[in-house]
Amino acid sequence: MPRISPFRGLVYDPSVAGPWEQLTAPPYDVISESDQEGLRARSPYNIVHIDLTGGAVGDGAVPGYATAASLLADWSASGVLTAPDAPRYYGYELRYRVRGITRLLRGLVGALELEPWGGTVLPHEQTMPGPIEDRLRLLRATKTHLSPIYGTITGPCERLNELLDRTAETRPIAIVRDDEGVEHRMWAIDGEEDVTSWLGDESLLIADGHHRYATALAYRDERRAAEGTGPWDRILALVVDAGTQEVPVLPYHRIQIGGDRPTGGRPAPDLAQALAGADDLHLRYGRTGRRAPVHPRGRGRRRCRPERVRDRRVPAAGHDPRPRARGGPAGRSTPPEVDLLLAEAADGDDPHAGRRTGWPMRIRPTPRALQAS
Repeated sequence: MPRISPFRGLVYDPSVAGPWEQLTAPPYDVISESDQEGLRARSPYNIVHIDLTGGAVGDGAVPGYATAASLLADWSASGVLTAPDAPRYYGYELRYRVRGITRLLRGLVGALELEPWGGTVLPHEQTMPGPIEDRLRLLRATKTHLSPIYGTITGPCERLNELLDRTAETRPIAIVRDDEGVEHRMWAIDGEEDVTSWLGDESLLIADGHHRYATALAYRDERRAAEGTGPWDRILALVVDAGTQEVPVLPYHRIQIGGDRPTGGRPAPDLAQALAGADDLHLRYGRTGRRAPVHPRGRGRRRCRPERVRDRRVPAAGHDPRPRARGGPAGRSTPPEVDLLLAEAADGDDPHAGRRTGWPMRIRPTPRALQAS
């Protein structure tokens, strides 16, 4: 994956700004208008005052974005936001409940070197021009990344896991419980850790933040054209190791609140339905991949499509089967029911579909900022 570096992040000082619970907010794209008002009322320093300024995309002046830049400068000058003397990484942990069970998710926040889509940074969804234009205008005004993208690596990376375990035994610099009952913890980590060398062979799958990443690429290209390389070549990123962390796979619900009820279509099975037929007594292993079928007469290649899951019986106990599921020990189950999950990807035209499995969980990050000026 691209180089990830420590950075001098802007962090709230609760002694000046007030309690953390009054300062934080969910990602900008999941906040309703009514929720915006509630968050603004909590504190004049709530991050929503900057992240959602109310400025509309259009021709001419955009006073909302200028207001955001002015507020950010004022908060930094008055001590509401402070930056450390030396670059740091930040450890991040979420504690949440799923079906009555408390679970943890840990990751590392750093400054990720930007690269074009499809290399070692992998998307799993399309983007829309409207949100990109909105975020780009805000980034031009503030010259600061206000929230991180969230990405996963296949892993496992034992050195990263050990670093996060050691860090979690120390006192966090922030603890916040959000409106959904999720507890967020953050630690500062010495910037001398050579994290890039640990993750050099990994790809990063964007689980959340496609519009933020696309925005950062556009901003980087603008600044490079005028000034060459600089801090705009990086983006704030939360990196989670899917090989050591229990990354959740949760349904994403949408509710229609108006208009005619759609007709046709078919219900999509959720993960529980897809895995209901899995049999732990007769484990299976397998792998997924991509192939480019060769034209029968040898005239080039057709468009790549994801392969189906290749499942086989696990040999007798004690035998180390090859090939085995990537990232897991021999005998880990990859049931044939996964075909249900791949069916849609196999019919799509997205060149990145099927390359990795995505985990669409929305995170509620404690505000940190990476200056891109």
